[in-house]
Amino acid sequence: MMVKKMVLSLTLLAMVIVLGSFAPFVCKNGGIKGKIYLVAGNQMPNIGQPLPGKTPLQTTLYIYELTNVNQVTRADVYSSFYKSINTKLVKKIQSGKNGAFKVKLPPGQYSLFVKKDSLFYANIFDGKNNINPVTVEKGKYADVEVRADYDAVY
Repeated sequence: MMVKKMVLSLTLLAMVIVLGSFAPFVCKNGGIKGKIYLVAGNQMPNIGQPLPGKTPLQTTLYIYELTNVNQVTRADVYSSFYKSINTKLVKKIQSGKNGAFKVKLPPGQYSLFVKKDSLFYANIFDGKNNINPVTVEKGKYADVEVRADYDAVY
């Protein structure tokens, strides 16, 4: 009886060790989480007047492979609106009523867009002209704030 308990304990210990060694492979994906906000109106500071707040936006977030300005068709020459994006669409996700979203993605670099009518929108760029870039590291979630500020004045 004592030997059976000892064998069972050692078997369970071995299983925990073996399964634990696979944890890095099982948990390799992180992703992106955050909120999407609509920003509208005059955003210029004015003495004695608070800035208009940002409103949580329930919308679709489009996640593409990292996209450079050379890989899009702009609506106008210097516009932050895009008729088409010529990189691979990785995922689309709907944000909640509070603007929140969370999506699992493999490690890598991505570009984030929202839409206004039929046009894609993003107005943040890095030093290499990549549009609204975000990096997902192995096993981590990148925390982002997406601002749909196409109706704002700065």
